[in-house]
Amino acid sequence: MARDTEHALSFGRNVGDYDSGRPSYPPAAIDWMLTETGRVRPVSRMVDVGAGTGKFTAGLLGRGLQLTAVEPDAAMRQRLAENSPSVTVLEGTGERLPLPDASADLVTFAQAWHWVDVSATSGEVARVLTPGGALALVWNIRDEAVDWVRRLGEVMGSSAAELYDSVTPPVGAPLERQAHAQFEWVNDMTRPQLLAMVASRSYVITMAEAHRAAMFERLGELLDTHPELAGRTSYPVPYLTRVTIARVV
Repeated sequence: MARDTEHALSFGRNVGDYDSGRPSYPPAAIDWMLTETGRVRPVSRMVDVGAGTGKFTAGLLGRGLQLTAVEPDAAMRQRLAENSPSVTVLEGTGERLPLPDASADLVTFAQAWHWVDVSATSGEVARVLTPGGALALVWNIRDEAVDWVRRLGEVMGSSAAELYDSVTPPVGAPLERQAHAQFEWVNDMTRPQLLAMVASRSYVITMAEAHRAAMFERLGELLDTHPELAGRTSYPVPYLTRVTIARVV
């Protein structure tokens, strides 16, 4: 699934921090996605690829959908199955989806498209989509217009997702981008959750221990001394959730 296999498949080495630190997704973004994709074909069967521990999948529970999650990492699949036992969980990648032709009305990649081979995965998505079905690409990006969030980014560095074009993400033939929306929201995090969010990053997981320790020392200093953060026990982290819809043309 990954262009950088070491980083893309590193998350299972820190599944606990990933599960506790990664944000969920705002209901408004999910509502828009389902409304927009349902304009052409009603969404009944949905597949979430690169599903991790099910952060995005969980937001779709209770919506009357037949949900399948595809994830390459065994530890992540196990945690996803524990978190959402009603979801069918399969091993697979974007380039090799373990699904028959024309079997999904909607295929989603939440925080995962930047790891795939776009051309190969676009072809696979087109293969499993029903006529009129859609692909949805979703990212949570911290809003660095806020000073302390920008400073946080300077301390922890940029992830593959943050360096990727999540406004006009590339798709390959026979898919074409057709709609895009952005949603602003705030994720309130405790200090342990914020630290877990940082620790769950692929580049942090694969970082040399001395560099990791130094980064967390700088992070602690920021949380303890920044005028908007000092003395707080929780942190309102602003996010931009970006959703792009593509279809077969």
